[in-house]
Formats: sequence, C-alpha cells, structure tokens
Amino acid sequence: MKEITINDKKFAVSIPESYILGEVKKLAERISHDLEGKNPLFLGVLNGSFMFAADLFRDITIPAQISFVKLASYEGMASTGVIKEVMGLSESVAGRCIVIVEDIIDSGRTMQRLLENLGTREPSEIHICTLLLKPDNLKVDLNVEYVALQIPNEFIVGYGLDYDGWGRNTRDIYTVVE
Repeated sequence: MKEITINDKKFAVSIPESYILGEVKKLAERISHDLEGKNPLFLGVLNGSFMFAADLFRDITIPAQISFVKLASYEGMASTGVIKEVMGLSESVAGRCIVIVEDIIDSGRTMQRLLENLGTREPSEIHICTLLLKPDNLKVDLNVEYVALQIPNEFIVGYGLDYDGWGRNTRDIYTVVE
C-alpha cells in the first residue's frame, strides 16, 4: 500500500485516481442528462474542488459555464466551525440553474452558508454536487443530489484536498493512518 508523509502525519492510499475518474465520469453523465436544456452555471468552491471541478466539467456534455468562489473553514485537520468568504461570486446568478461543485461535504455548514448566500441572489434552482460526502458527520440537513463517493468520517488528503495547504497535488486520495 502506497504511503506518503505530509507534515507530521502518514497517509495511505484509500481511493486510487482511476476509480475517482470513473465515478466523476458517471456523475457528469447523470448531471448532463438531468440538466439538459438548462445551461447550468457550475460554481466550484475553492481551493479544494479545483481538480474535481476541472475533471467533472470536461465530462459535461451540455452547454454550461463555470465560475468559482473561495470559502474557508478548516485549520489543520479540523473544521473551525467558522466559514470565511475569501473570494465572492462576481457574476449574476439571477434566473440561472446553479450547480455547486464541492470537494467534500463534511459537517455541511460551509454548504449551508453558501446556499443561504446564493438564495438571496435569486437563482432559478440550485443543485449540490460533491466528490465526497461524509454522511455520518453531517450537522445540517442538505439535499445533496450528486455524490461521487460516500466515505467514513476520516481525515483525507489528495486530489485537491489538503492538510494545512499540502497534499492537494496527489492524484489519489489518501487517508490518515496515524
């Protein structure tokens, strides 16, 4: 089993890139089918979703646009519980079909804050799409329509996810082992 060390922690491969990409492709096919004719705006949440958003968007087969917002709620391996908007949305979403693209939904608080913010901008509909969902750790009620993978409540890095800013550039997803 392949292991890496980031800062003071060891991580082992838990989800290989080939499996991730296969699940992303299936998700893109489903979204393309469901949102045909709606010309959605995909809204990636930085920094973590950049790899997932790029791979997903390349597999979308319907007319669509993409933009990004940046929110922050983590320090080290834990959520701070405080969500900061670092970079906001610059385009109008009024009357648009929005697909929020998130790397991971853990407690759901960041997504809840983003939904509240977007709701004031009068989109026609909002869909939630995430690479990873930790269903056992959700603290809020969310309708997450598009989920590539459900995972246990363990700390992970890779494929865009980080540990204190490190590890985003790995192609596989790794789980902490110590």
